[in-house]
Amino acid sequence: MEARVDKTDELVMKLLHYFITEQGYNPIILQGAQNEIWLENLNNDHEIIRIVSNYIHNDEQLDFDIYRTKKIMKKIKKKTMSFSMNALSIFLNLGDNVNKDNTKLGNVDCAYIETIDDLNKYDFVTSEFPTITDNTDFKEKGMELFMKLTSEITKKSESETMRAEEVFTKKKPIITYSIIAINIIVFILMYLFGSGSTHVGTLIKFGANYGILVRAGQYYRLLTCAFLHIGLIHLLVNSYALYVIGPQVESFYGKFKFTIIYIMSAIFGSLLSILFSDGISAGASGAIFGLLGATLYFGYHYRVYLDGVLKSQIIPLIVMNLLLGFILNGIDNAAHIGGLIGGILVSMALGVKYKSTKVEKTNGIIMSLILMGFLIFMIFFRGV
Repeated sequence: MEARVDKTDELVMKLLHYFITEQGYNPIILQGAQNEIWLENLNNDHEIIRIVSNYIHNDEQLDFDIYRTKKIMKKIKKKTMSFSMNALSIFLNLGDNVNKDNTKLGNVDCAYIETIDDLNKYDFVTSEFPTITDNTDFKEKGMELFMKLTSEITKKSESETMRAEEVFTKKKPIITYSIIAINIIVFILMYLFGSGSTHVGTLIKFGANYGILVRAGQYYRLLTCAFLHIGLIHLLVNSYALYVIGPQVESFYGKFKFTIIYIMSAIFGSLLSILFSDGISAGASGAIFGLLGATLYFGYHYRVYLDGVLKSQIIPLIVMNLLLGFILNGIDNAAHIGGLIGGILVSMALGVKYKSTKVEKTNGIIMSLILMGFLIFMIFFRGV
């Protein structure tokens, strides 16, 4: 005797299959949520999809359901650091006393259906998911369909898990350690072939950032200054910061992207430093702030995994160091800010693996070029 699948269960499985395997949504585990499934994709117009098979008897029950939904959404919004959040609630089991004309209740769009084809009645569904009815039309029926959908959903979930493991698996931070080694070697050379790391002439000789010389054509100083340090404490502080932050960023982005982020952040920091100061500057802190910016951008894309780290560690660290830069003397905060902004924009241009879209990368490239062009114009053509 062949087992039969309930009509509602089959509808739920079709919707789950579509949103998970084709639209990239992931299940959200909520305690106490019965007869409803929550899915999230923070890159879509409807960040939240709810599939509700719970029986809704009348408008009062529907209002309470929407009220509870909005409260849960606020928690998700806070947890994922999202600026806005919209939900699509798909109700499968409604009583005759429910007013089905209430399709938009604040930031929750409501679709009331008995079959997949009923979704065609709702413009907010068909405009965002134009293939939903076509791609949920299967030849298989009953248990055969159920097994097929379950298998494909499981494969998709396993694939997503493997991707996350690949991204978060620690790699050897070869580039990070190489940069630290270069900084130490240069520091020693400043004593062997100069008058020490605090001597102005030696700093100039080894490539410190100095606006007058950069404007005169010595553009290499925009980068070489990131490998110089003024005093042993300066070297130790930046080396430790790079030792802590660098391996994470190198692991998240890969060696090539990490190198580009580091170099470009150093250059952005040097340019902004020249714009606001006529003095001599050196140090890796602009590039290190760029790595913090890269971590911030990565964490935003993977905030489902890293929201706690972002709010408790990365953001406070950035804010604290910027405040110290404004309070204490002798700190080139312009380089820090330039590096931070540059790190975010270059990370956007390079992209976060499995997350960034072509549009995001293009926007990152355009914004990086605009900022670079603006700084170059202000420094070299306005005589600032």
